Amino acid sequence: MGLSEKYRKRLLTFIFIPILIALLLLTEELIIKIIVGIVLIIYAAFIIFLRDSAKPDAVGDKIISQNEFDDLDESTLEKYQPDKGEDFKIISPNKNIEVITADTFTPSLNRGNKEFFKPPNFKENFEKIVHEELPKGVSQDEEFGFVLEKILSVIKDSFMAHTAAFFWYNKNRRRLTLEKYVSSATQISKQKFDLEDDILGKIIQKEEPELLTDISTNAEIDVIRYYNAPQGIKSFVGVPLFYGKSLTGILTLDSKMNDAFGIEQIYSLGKIVRVISVIISLFEEKYSETQAEKRLQALIGVLSYDKKFESETELYSALDNAVKELIDWDAFTFVSYFPTEGKFKTVRIMNKTSLKYVGENLEVDLSGTIVGKSILSATPVKIDDTSITEYPRFSKNEDVSFDGSFLAIPLVYDDQNYGVLCFESLKKNVYTNNEVNFIKNATKMFAFILHSYSSISILKGLLSVDIETRTLNYDSFIERLSVDLVRSKELNTNGAVVLIRIDDFLEQDTLFEGDPFPKVLRAIAQMVKDEMTPLNILGRLSEKIFAVYFFNTAPKDVFLWAEKLRIKIARKPVSVVTKQTTFTVSIGVASTTNKTDVQEVLYNAELALKKALEKGGNTVKSIN
Repeated sequence: MGLSEKYRKRLLTFIFIPILIALLLLTEELIIKIIVGIVLIIYAAFIIFLRDSAKPDAVGDKIISQNEFDDLDESTLEKYQPDKGEDFKIISPNKNIEVITADTFTPSLNRGNKEFFKPPNFKENFEKIVHEELPKGVSQDEEFGFVLEKILSVIKDSFMAHTAAFFWYNKNRRRLTLEKYVSSATQISKQKFDLEDDILGKIIQKEEPELLTDISTNAEIDVIRYYNAPQGIKSFVGVPLFYGKSLTGILTLDSKMNDAFGIEQIYSLGKIVRVISVIISLFEEKYSETQAEKRLQALIGVLSYDKKFESETELYSALDNAVKELIDWDAFTFVSYFPTEGKFKTVRIMNKTSLKYVGENLEVDLSGTIVGKSILSATPVKIDDTSITEYPRFSKNEDVSFDGSFLAIPLVYDDQNYGVLCFESLKKNVYTNNEVNFIKNATKMFAFILHSYSSISILKGLLSVDIETRTLNYDSFIERLSVDLVRSKELNTNGAVVLIRIDDFLEQDTLFEGDPFPKVLRAIAQMVKDEMTPLNILGRLSEKIFAVYFFNTAPKDVFLWAEKLRIKIARKPVSVVTKQTTFTVSIGVASTTNKTDVQEVLYNAELALKKALEKGGNTVKSIN
């Protein structure tokens, strides 16, 4: 077996030493010996130097184990680092690749405990996102728009798109409306698009997705129509949204990169539009239930047993509260009929917008107006777009800046028209035939209420007595008092007027179930009647005040009568429901001797009553 190259080099190195020694011994020349000796010394020193430089030191060139290597300090390890630019790599075509198998696999126990980097305000920012509330006091459409915008934001970020947009499709008008979008561009705005032969039109016509992967710069403005200026869009994908079986909308994405979207993205968008269609159905179901509940509550509120329409103001307020929940509107007008004038006028206006609208007490022109047509025909009138009609709403002189939908519902009962409910929305085509039929049927109740109120008002005008107490009403009492004052002066007799007011008992309301006042009113009215003579006149001037006129009676005697009545009322308990309690009155007395002016007499009696009330009630005061 031959020597290796390493050992052959060593053998040749040492063979020169014996040769030099032999020359030193065999030659007799002094100069040659000196030269050979010097060469021998230098050669020996050279060999010794090479061996010392190559000899491993304390750590040096010896082969060390991994455990020994891990125990070396930093100063020792620096000796193993190559100088800058002198590092090298060993490349072997037969390199063995280490593979972890099931036998050698050992799970890392610390990997799950490693925390990721959290930026400042990490928790606050995340909670702000997940706890973002729906806008308050908004409509169903605005709530859906809020949810849709959040979905589009996620889609845009997930697909790294330039713009994510959603369009509604109106099949009747063949028009697309940009509902919501999330975009990196600013040159885009919500608008409506007529259906054309572009990429959006193809999606509508074919009812299938469309994909563009390389849009030329010159064609962008014709292909992508929802930007106000070219954006450098190169890729586009759009998928249709179906609600039920009808195409209702389009979801689109675009990008400034070529081939940004593919078949996989189309399938993913298909799943997303399915989720959106489910959300739409949930919103519709929620809205239907909420709207039905609101309408029911509005109708029940009008029919509530404790409702009293004692004035036109109360009646109009009840109608206002009812129509607020019956249908969506931006402006509401109640037109009422005035039988004494034979005219229809606006009596209630509610305008939710800042736009100019009609005012109250505007007379309606029956000819040439929308409301006039509804009155004359006794039929609802629905205008889907007021901007294209030449007829005014109420009057030819009106000044209205609204454009949208208008609905007029006449209030007809027993072939008599008592008014018109007018609804107006800034949105066009907002009122459907089903809503018109519902409002028409629901408002028959309003027509009956107006009929009842009108009939009662007419009957009350014909009556001379108060229905609750069977005493003279205000007009009848004043008329009788005027006659008796003249008669008393002509006969030169004394007289007096007494005003009896029921004291407030608000602190006792909680003792009773319901309102005890009607029973208290009837009880006190009866006690006053029991103390009267045929020469007295009794009337009810207001809710809590009675008036009594004493003919041919001295004021001091009237004062004593009043004091006796006060004590009687205060001592006699009144039974209300299951409880009995007492009530008091305050009385003012004014002389009518030699007086014929009814208002003067009543004014003096009111001053006396005011003094009695200032004493805390349950008191009698008089003025001569």
